[in-house]
Parts: sequence; C-alpha cells; structure tokens
Amino acid sequence: MTSSSPASLLDLDLRPGAPPLLHADAAGDAAGWAAAHRDSLRAVVLEHGAVLVRGLGLAEVAGVADVAGRLTTGLVAEREAFAPRASLPGGLYSSTPWPANQPMCMHHELSYALEFPGLLLFACLTAPASGGATGVADATAVLDALPADLVDRFEREGWLLVRSYTDEIGAPWPEAFGTADRGAVEAYCRANGIEWAWQPDGGLRTRQRRSAVVRHPVTGRRCWFNQVAFLNEWTLAEEVREYLVDVYGREGLPFTTAYGDGEPIGEDVVALLNEVYERHTVREPWQEGDLLAVDNVRSAHSREAYTGPRELLVAMADPVRLADCSPTVAVGGSR
Repeated sequence: MTSSSPASLLDLDLRPGAPPLLHADAAGDAAGWAAAHRDSLRAVVLEHGAVLVRGLGLAEVAGVADVAGRLTTGLVAEREAFAPRASLPGGLYSSTPWPANQPMCMHHELSYALEFPGLLLFACLTAPASGGATGVADATAVLDALPADLVDRFEREGWLLVRSYTDEIGAPWPEAFGTADRGAVEAYCRANGIEWAWQPDGGLRTRQRRSAVVRHPVTGRRCWFNQVAFLNEWTLAEEVREYLVDVYGREGLPFTTAYGDGEPIGEDVVALLNEVYERHTVREPWQEGDLLAVDNVRSAHSREAYTGPRELLVAMADPVRLADCSPTVAVGGSR
C-alpha cells in the first residue's frame, strides 16, 4: 500500500508488520533531501510514530550529523545513562552497547528523566549479517491492550526506578551524570526529584518516581511511556539475573523497577508487558544507509539479537519536558 498523505511529495509504503517506509531519491545529497522534505517527514512521524527512510546513502558520521541537523530543532545530551557509549561529532552517539546475542526489549529513551528526546534518529552505517532490526511499537496501542486495572494502578502510582551505580556494570555515576563532583550530582538529583544515597564503597544508589502514562505533547494521545519492563530484573536473561542477585543482592541490583509505592513488580506482570509489546511490534531489516526516525513518546523501540558487525549512530533530538505531557504523579523518589 502506498500513501501520499501527509507527505505528498514522498513515496510512503505502508505494509503490515513493518514501519512506514519512505523511498528517498537523494541523488547523493542526503542533507539537501532532508532539508527539502523536513516538514513532510516530520508530519509522517507525527502521524505514524516512526518512519524508515531508505535511499539516503548515509555512510559516515559527518553525513549523519548533517542530516540530523536539517531534520531536528535541537539535540539532547544524554544524562543518567545506563551504559557507556561513545559521544561522536555533531552531537551524535554510538548505539547502546548490549550483548549481540541478547535482545533489547521495548523502551522509551530517557523516559525516567524530567526532560527527554521527543525525536530519535537511528542511522545504519553497517547492517548486521542477520537480525539486529530496531523494532517499534505504538505506545497508544500498547496502552489500550493492557489490562485496565494494571493501567489504573500505574496511572495512580507511577513507576519507580531504583539504580545502584557501580564501576563494574553499566555507566559509573561520574559518567552517567557527566561529573565526578558529588555536590554537582546531589544538586542534579535534588533538581530532578531523585533520592540518592552514597554507598560505603563509593557507589551511588538512587530512586526516582515517574509517570507511566503520559499525553503526547502535540497530539494529546495517551501513551504508555516508561521503562518498567526494560529495566526490570525479570526482563534479564535468567542466568544474568541470577548472577546479579547472587553478587549484589536484590537490594543492590544495578537497576530494577517497582510500582510507584515501592512494591516489587512480579515476573508475570513483566512477561505480560513484554508480550503486549511483541504483539504490537513492527520491524524492518536494516540496510546500510537507512535512517529510522522515531517519535520517542508515541513509539517504544527495541533491538533484536544479531550476528556479524552492526554499526548504528543515534541522534536524540527535540527535547520534551515531562511537565508538558500531563504527568499523573508528582515527581519524587517514592510515595
């Protein structure tokens, strides 16, 4: 199926099981194409939640940065990162390091922060030999498919993220917060509704409560917007979870999530969330030079396991404040 609205100048393919696909006739000038079709492209993303652009021929950091600059209103610097990833010229990042043989389940980038990117751009420089697709899922459809009583609880209580920063797993706190100054970290936490506690070994433990359901800042659509499943211990591979619990204990896990009142979220609930995500996931195998644009509030994204080299660049853009998305709970560390 081909659609000409709202992107009347673009060849938009709508296919079951795949994100909308735009065929770009860039003629070797990806930045020029992006500048000429910026409004149409963004209209497609707003309507559908994501779009894959094929034919731009993206092959290097500078070219991706140029395209990102033409398509966005401003880039977002990552804070509270979970894994150390390279910061690249032009405000780009490498993709999050994650074992190639393990999938990365659905999530919304930085949904635990008070300011997060409204738009994500993923550019494929090297396509994997197999797997590795970046899936997307409509957050409104996911919300509608979840049990009403579960949604009601998360709307009332929000969700709680508990983190223990260490030097062994994930990004150490100086890297996650962009400073080794404890006072600056405390000031950031205070300003962003995060409870913190310094540990005897020099580590840091934090707790923050956020809304699990928000309204899209432009369309007003209700969206399931969080990382409840992705950052929960039950999403980890069994052997990984057992190792972390054995080494750090349940109270010292590098990260986990809970209901807003602090009650643990059961394995059955996490399995349900991931099953609903999977039912609403669309995906398209990467080709080198592709660009995937994702509305970070309307759509969650994931990553399949893969084989062979895979290189993606990421631009986080168009900052959005949680306060502008009709949050359902007050910001804080706990109820």
